[in-house]
Amino acid sequence: MPLHLVKLCVGCDSVADLEDWIKLKLKEKKRRGQKPERIHTTRMLPKRAEELTDGGSLFWVIKGQITCREKILDIRSVTGKDGIRRCQVVLDGKVTLVEPRPRSAFQGWRYLEDKEAPRDLARAAPGASKMPEAMRRELRELGLL
Repeated sequence: MPLHLVKLCVGCDSVADLEDWIKLKLKEKKRRGQKPERIHTTRMLPKRAEELTDGGSLFWVIKGQITCREKILDIRSVTGKDGIRRCQVVLDGKVTLVEPRPRSAFQGWRYLEDKEAPRDLARAAPGASKMPEAMRRELRELGLL
């Protein structure tokens, strides 16, 4: 059974912001001749990395709700030029909307067991992924989604 991570999506106000940021970063890498990998760097290396790369995803919290996920492809330990060890979470770069779920703020990341993970929105509420994000958020706040 896969294990997942939950992390705050700092600097993004919407899923569209995250998708735009991903496209921009991949385009920059391509322009520089770098491998166009989607990498999220964080300070701590997960001790349960093998479980995360066995079908796990990184679930993003945007404006106080888990709203989307990206599949985790790899977990790498790297040491920067400053001598500090960091973790690179390699993601597939495909943002999948999930059933919105409230989540209070926290630092770093948290593990999320598969049985506790929100379902993909396409399965939980067919057609909802075609709605504007603000409408989905309002419906969720009203308890209708």
